[in-house]
Amino acid sequence: MTRVAAIDCGTNSIRLLVADVDLAVGTLVDLDRRSEVVRLGQGVDRTGRLAPEALERTFDACRRYAAVCRELGAEAVRFVATSASRDAENRDVFVAGVRALLGVEPEVVTGAEEAALSFRGATGVVAARHPGPYLVVDLGGGSTELVLGESTPRAARSMDVGCVRLTERHLPGDPPGEDERAAAHRDVAAALDEAADAVPLGETVTLVGLAGSVTTVTAHALGLAAYEPRRIDGAVLGVDQVLAACDELLAMTRDERAALGFMHPGRVDVIGAGALVWRDVVARVRDEVAATGRTLEHVVTSEHDILDGIAWSVAERSLA
Repeated sequence: MTRVAAIDCGTNSIRLLVADVDLAVGTLVDLDRRSEVVRLGQGVDRTGRLAPEALERTFDACRRYAAVCRELGAEAVRFVATSASRDAENRDVFVAGVRALLGVEPEVVTGAEEAALSFRGATGVVAARHPGPYLVVDLGGGSTELVLGESTPRAARSMDVGCVRLTERHLPGDPPGEDERAAAHRDVAAALDEAADAVPLGETVTLVGLAGSVTTVTAHALGLAAYEPRRIDGAVLGVDQVLAACDELLAMTRDERAALGFMHPGRVDVIGAGALVWRDVVARVRDEVAATGRTLEHVVTSEHDILDGIAWSVAERSLA
């Protein structure tokens, strides 16, 4: 058994998992799993650079995560950075800061590797309860990854649409107006058209959604009074139920969203865009599956995602 730490630094949040991994029997046991909204990708779509205040928020979180890793005795740490740091001209500043605080080199992974890590993390749990092929959708702040496969990924594509990127680009309204929503829908449709050339969406049997936008939509669809990971993880929702929850969140004002007991404060301003992306992905997959003569009956939500995939990879590296 190996005690590992996995850190996932995305456009909107930075997350930590410390876990005991036993590769011999295939188990991963959480010791600490936490998340902070730092909005590293603030303004990156517009400026192409990581903002100083966004970097400082992220470094503050790294200091806290380093302390947790020391306290729990993590033997190996892997820090994975995704969309915002891939796009930024000054990502060297980010890399140097993380290295100084955590003692590890942050890995700015490609969209393809991000997708593969998400697929492994999600299907390790979902596969025991649902049939494949699986389409795993990791909806982040700056990008959304689509991965299709069974035991391993067979096709993948990273799309440059996410809840922070689309909010900043198209959805300043409170709530967004019809023209704003239409512009965002066009971006997602174009991204899905391109992704569908690489990923055969119609082969999906089980659609699995990951990350904060999807879990928040799920909490809303379930009518939760507070965020309850145990009820959200593995939740099976009808397609129409998901689409309705997305539409409701997009139509709300920020004050209405903030009043929802399950809503993380850092998601209030971007969940409308996240819901829009998730709605369009679910509807597109439904239609592609229908074109093959089958029906997409439901959508599965997983709290197991790229963090779990990173943790498995750390354990394998430590034994290599």
